[in-house]
Amino acid sequence: MIEVKLAPSILAADFAQLGNQVREAEAAGADRIHVDVMDGHFVPNISMGPVVVEALRRVTKLPLEVHLMIAEPERYVEAFAKAGADTIQVHVEAALDFRQTVRRIRHLGKKVGVVLKPGTSPVVISDILAEVDIVLVMTVEPGFGGQAFMPSMLEKIRQVRQLIDTTRKEIELEVDGGIDVHSTAQVVAAGGGVLVAGSSIFHAPGGIAKGMDALRAASKG
Repeated sequence: MIEVKLAPSILAADFAQLGNQVREAEAAGADRIHVDVMDGHFVPNISMGPVVVEALRRVTKLPLEVHLMIAEPERYVEAFAKAGADTIQVHVEAALDFRQTVRRIRHLGKKVGVVLKPGTSPVVISDILAEVDIVLVMTVEPGFGGQAFMPSMLEKIRQVRQLIDTTRKEIELEVDGGIDVHSTAQVVAAGGGVLVAGSSIFHAPGGIAKGMDALRAASKG
């Protein structure tokens, strides 16, 4: 059975209390912190940059994974690496030379993640899969938090799980988008091992810890 990990997404956090909320998530047993970076070009929204990662690095010992939802991400991987990112995740649809970008991230000493939008076939990562640490399957269209989970993505999660299993490597399968107590069990059953959750953690009734506890319970079916 896959050991499920939780990656709270700070896109849903209260930025006036960001440091405190990240500390609270860490105390509640979060496995990593997920940072969504948007440029208003690759996706229709703008969010945070390296300065936020640098600030987070000072308040948590958890791994920081940075999800670059930006055009030409190769231009910025070094800045995020220097800011303190432990993992840099890049959309296969966004990089000018995806393989070169993956190797650049590796050269910087960081873990590498490849991200697939809902409309992108898993087949496109077959040739690069052995060079990455994480595959992130988006189960909503990237750009905005709080969207509803797309059940049609469950088959895609299963397909990615099969691809990963054929490599015989320890590659994590992460799922991001609409993760809550209703979708979690289905995602885990399909092969998801890392759950990125924003609203269901940071907007949970009763607080962050209760939100995370509810997801853990849901992950066990």
